[in-house]
Amino acid sequence: MTNQLIYLLVGAFLSLTAYRRWTHRNQNQKEDRYAAQLGCKPPPRWAAQWPQGLDLLLKAGQHARAGTILQFFLEVVETSGYTHEQQLREQFGNRGINTVEPRNIEEILSHQFEDFSLGLRPKHFAPLMGSGIFTQDGAAWKHSRALLRPQFTSNRYQNFDEVKKCVENLINTVPANGVVDLQPLFFRLTFDTTTFLLFGQTLSSLQSGEIAGQESSFSKAFNLGQEYLSHRGRLGELYWLANTPEFRRACKVSHQFVDQAIQRALYDDQTSREGISSGGSKTQYVFIDALIQETRDKEELRNQCLNVLLAGRDTTACCLTWTLRLLARHPQVLEKLRREISSVTGLGEDAPQPTREQLKRMRYLDIVLKEVLRLYPSVPVNSRSALKTTTLPVGGGPDGQSPILIRKGEAVGYCVYAMHRRKDIYGEDALQFRPERWEDGTLLRNVGYGYLPFNGGPRVCLGQEFALLEAGYTVARIVQRFPFISVPEGDPIVETGREKQKLTLVVACGDGCRVRLRSLE
Repeated sequence: MTNQLIYLLVGAFLSLTAYRRWTHRNQNQKEDRYAAQLGCKPPPRWAAQWPQGLDLLLKAGQHARAGTILQFFLEVVETSGYTHEQQLREQFGNRGINTVEPRNIEEILSHQFEDFSLGLRPKHFAPLMGSGIFTQDGAAWKHSRALLRPQFTSNRYQNFDEVKKCVENLINTVPANGVVDLQPLFFRLTFDTTTFLLFGQTLSSLQSGEIAGQESSFSKAFNLGQEYLSHRGRLGELYWLANTPEFRRACKVSHQFVDQAIQRALYDDQTSREGISSGGSKTQYVFIDALIQETRDKEELRNQCLNVLLAGRDTTACCLTWTLRLLARHPQVLEKLRREISSVTGLGEDAPQPTREQLKRMRYLDIVLKEVLRLYPSVPVNSRSALKTTTLPVGGGPDGQSPILIRKGEAVGYCVYAMHRRKDIYGEDALQFRPERWEDGTLLRNVGYGYLPFNGGPRVCLGQEFALLEAGYTVARIVQRFPFISVPEGDPIVETGREKQKLTLVVACGDGCRVRLRSLE
């Protein structure tokens, strides 16, 4: 290549860069005039001391390694404000907005739903999750949601019967008087119930030799894959840096496991079409069967199943983990819950399993779960990206009450974990576990989008009722069989919210759920 050609290429690159910066500046000026007409004011910048916010980025990495990243997010909100601007590359004008204001979040998720997308999430999640209900926007998302909805509206009784079977299997593996880590058992429980939703039977019950016994290796790979997805999310547009051989292996193992179940479903469908008995009939709506009527593409089927498996397994398992940890550390709450369950169904090995109607009568159990999901919401951090230049109602100006401008393409992050701990919403004891705050119903009526354990707007969680039913039944049944739950002797009792946490797409406990269980006998 001649020197003249090199000079021409360099000149072209510099000219293009200058042109882009010029057009970007002109567009910003036009949008600034639009914002001024609407009374918008800039939000405060996040409290970074170093250029590009490198000090906070470094601190975030340290907290992530220590298992305290959500504590770091609380610190950022405290020092930077409920709504603030995060600007990492000032020379190009790229910025994002972080908010824990209920009014802003309601605007994004509900009133301006069509103006925001998932942004980079599909690219971040693509290697593991592909395209499914959790990663789709627009028409594709609406179609996936329509396919999944009948699973929760048509199969309530079959779903509950399966939950009861799976919970009994869990209880039968727990020693009557001893110390046990319930967290892995809860993940196994919700794996079984979610695969029942997907395939009409749990994967562990399938007779295929290729599937049996592989759940443990799948779970390890799927968990590791999610850790990488969280790293990719924090890297933003540099997500492609988190694409190591370890991550690719985790994706491969996860895919192979689900592919085997899909192959079985395709075989059953084919034999059914040919009039050959496959050893049983399905009377309920089954998600995989509905998908197969749409497509027989194995990759598309896998993507949809993995998306549902993520939403169903991890969120409820984490809710159960936090619930039993908190009950063991708050004996006064456990005592009230034990009295309620005793009055409704009785306690002990011979006590009958709670019915759906009896669970509805357990009001204190309901508010215990509400309080757990306040302190440890299933998806603690989320974001959206603006499809057009728009505004949010609050966060700007010295008092934070003026609207703010959101430019097309800018990301808006919202940390439900931090919002649920706001003292101006939940009181001075917002960091404490106190189910009684929900007792008279006033808080729930007033808090609006300030309480968001299952998202909101058109993307509100389809499985909310099922998840609460599964969690409520599991907790009630464990307390029935093991009324005395405590922290094992020698285990540290740390302040709520100060324990080690593992943030992937959900927030799991980094210390597990070690408890001592004791029956009445």
